[in-house]
Amino acid sequence: MYTIGQVSKMFGLPLSTLRYYDKEGLFPDMQRSSGIRIFGEKEIEALRVIECLKKTGMEIKEIKEFMGWCQQGASTYKQRREMFLQRKKIVESEILRMHRVLDMIRYKCWYYEQAILDGDEERLRQMSPEDMPEEIRIAYENGHR
Repeated sequence: MYTIGQVSKMFGLPLSTLRYYDKEGLFPDMQRSSGIRIFGEKEIEALRVIECLKKTGMEIKEIKEFMGWCQQGASTYKQRREMFLQRKKIVESEILRMHRVLDMIRYKCWYYEQAILDGDEERLRQMSPEDMPEEIRIAYENGHR
């Protein structure tokens, strides 16, 4: 069992966020002792899922709907699975986009390392991707898609 302060530290979340989640009904079975919220393992796991879904761009109202499905039991397994499949696609798409960003950064790091060694960019401006080291060429091509 954890206090709201302990959970705040565990997750790096403001107390106000945890209170908001509770107010929104995201912890429907949370126990209280003399009005003080007591977070059990069920709420901790719910919070892990909430934070995961938030990171995929899901809004609180959608997360609340998901949490409602959880309360309904086995009859909503298919809905829950479908929702996670949709979130998976969103995350995979974002990972691909970020790989392209990272490859552009890798290419530019190499580019400026070479410019520093050469003292200018002349050779690099004339260079075709085929003339680049393979790892850099791959990064260049992925970063320029």
